Amino acid sequence: MTERSVAPRARATTTALPERLRVLLVEDDEGDAFLVRELLAEASAPFDLTVASSLREARTKLHGIQCVLLDLGLPDAEGIDGLRKLLAVADGAAVCVLTGRSDEHLGVAAVAEGAQDYLVKGQVDGVLLTRALRYAVERKRADENAQRLREVELRQAESARLERGLLPQPLMSTSEVAVHTFYRSGRALGLLGGDFFDVVQVGDDTLHVIVGDVCGHGVDEAALGVELRVAWRALVLAGVPEEQILGSLEQVLMTERRAREVFATVASVVLDLTANRARVRLAGHPPPVLLAGGRTVPVVARGGIVLGVSPKPPPVTDVEFSGDDWSLLLYTDGLIEGHTGKGNERLDVDGLCALLDQPEAADVPLPALPAWLVGCAERFNGGPLADDVAMLLISRGGGR
Repeated sequence: MTERSVAPRARATTTALPERLRVLLVEDDEGDAFLVRELLAEASAPFDLTVASSLREARTKLHGIQCVLLDLGLPDAEGIDGLRKLLAVADGAAVCVLTGRSDEHLGVAAVAEGAQDYLVKGQVDGVLLTRALRYAVERKRADENAQRLREVELRQAESARLERGLLPQPLMSTSEVAVHTFYRSGRALGLLGGDFFDVVQVGDDTLHVIVGDVCGHGVDEAALGVELRVAWRALVLAGVPEEQILGSLEQVLMTERRAREVFATVASVVLDLTANRARVRLAGHPPPVLLAGGRTVPVVARGGIVLGVSPKPPPVTDVEFSGDDWSLLLYTDGLIEGHTGKGNERLDVDGLCALLDQPEAADVPLPALPAWLVGCAERFNGGPLADDVAMLLISRGGGR
């Protein structure tokens, strides 16, 4: 057998090239500006240097600049005041200030005002200058990332506070029915919209239920939803006649909304557990669906106009339940507005009923049924639903 010598393969190495930075030097002294150029050239710094001799000229050259090297003694801006003016228009660029030997205290003050670093003229070489400018850019990016993270944390905390207001625990003591709730945000970062729900028991046998949706998406809509939900609970607990509650809720909406075009849709149900019946009021809201006797049907209820457009009490529809084994599902329109994969066709109420009539739906435990419905709707939609989804599933007898 012939021996062959195999030369060792050279190990591939890659060295990341430093990012090329665009630097603006704001300096009115031509000699100092020349020295900065020479220092950067001496260090072979991968910088593109632009020079401005005044703050006014600098304002016209800031586009695309990543770092500004600012002299604190300019003809049109002196000291910290010049830094403040530059920071106001710097558009995210890092700022390093240049000070004289006798003005080093100004550098410390400049950092306190928002500059990333300061350099003393005559005490830096090319390597130190290059390092200071690059570190300033990285420090600015780190500060901006920390600020964005803080903003996200604040939004999440705000969302959590609003969630506690929009999605309360049902206020009920009866064991005649079980209530299962569900909410999923349709917005980025998990922020809430204006969907809300609530359940309040009055006396031994009456259950007031509401599901609502304030038009729009955002903190303002969520805050208004909280106000409406709290006002509704207060009206119910205060014993206001049920036929007057939605009218009073509309007054709250019209007083507290930020713009005249803001409206809300509502589905309100009053359950009489002793009589095994319900009174349904719809204000521009999709109808509840009833699961009973092995099939699902929408509640045929007369609908009224949305709250906040033309004050008018919504009509009431009486619903008689057959037997003590039924479930009533209330939901917001985010559940049924997703596409079904057939052109622009939406799921709609009929599609929702068809989902619930599938054989596999019968195997889903009632507490998990709302989440299962959302999963089905998202599969048909080909991705997450665009709108918020809130659901209340009220069950008697534990069956379908």
